[in-house]
Amino acid sequence: MTEDGPDVRVLVVDDDPLVRSALAMVLGGAPGLALVGEAADGDEVPAAVAGAAPDIVLMDIRMPRTDGLTATERLLARGDGPQVIVLTTFDADDHVLRALRAGASGFLLKDTPPAAIVDAVRRVADGEPMLSPTVTRQLIAHVAEAAAPQDDPEQRARPLLARLSEREREVALAVGRGLSNADIAAELYMSVATVKAHVSRLLTKLEAANRVQVALVVHDAGLL
Repeated sequence: MTEDGPDVRVLVVDDDPLVRSALAMVLGGAPGLALVGEAADGDEVPAAVAGAAPDIVLMDIRMPRTDGLTATERLLARGDGPQVIVLTTFDADDHVLRALRAGASGFLLKDTPPAAIVDAVRRVADGEPMLSPTVTRQLIAHVAEAAAPQDDPEQRARPLLARLSEREREVALAVGRGLSNADIAAELYMSVATVKAHVSRLLTKLEAANRVQVALVVHDAGLL
């Protein structure tokens, strides 16, 4: 328990015991975070989540039996589960992109410095973006490159954006650039509370599970 409220509960899912051990050390020593469980494969996730009730799951993508993508899709399809941060060794992995579209809140490279891992977990728990603007641009550019010729994401994205007011559209563009709520507030001259209210409406109107998916819609519409 911290002065600001209960600890953020984290579950680590990775088939490599050394990775699990390293993450346990990082998370266990961070104020405000609590490692509440571990799993070695995607097929262990449902029971681990049911038993540990985590707020955040750090999910490895490549595992031998049930991979992290499948486990993420199944977990997020329930609609009432924890948020997922994907762990990967590849910053432009198609599996990561699929996980983000399924509703994962972002991704971390396994060689991310400990302080950045802690910061990412805290930001996701607070509803903030955890992808830097550079990483966001890399991801959405890779989405465009990987799209099949017959795919037309713009055809779906533009009608969604048409639902937005002018102010909501400005916030959506800022979210698409990877800005935090505080950065958006400063740039658009509004309070952080107002930004949060706009972001909540964006998620509903754009049929997005999180800010990463908002960024993908903005990109698909050709605005980034």
